[in-house]
Amino acid sequence: MAQAKKVALYMIIVFVLYTIIKTPEEAADLVQVGFEGISDAAQSIGDFMTALIR
Repeated sequence: MAQAKKVALYMIIVFVLYTIIKTPEEAADLVQVGFEGISDAAQSIGDFMTALIR
């Protein structure tokens, strides 16, 4: 099972590197979408905590 995890991890790394090299603009867009999602989630958690305090 550990061997399968290593193979899957290597495949993901190769895919990410291929995407970055082949289409850097699209890769940058994907990273931006990811960070926007994280930012939105953090904002929502902050709003929730603020609402709990009030």
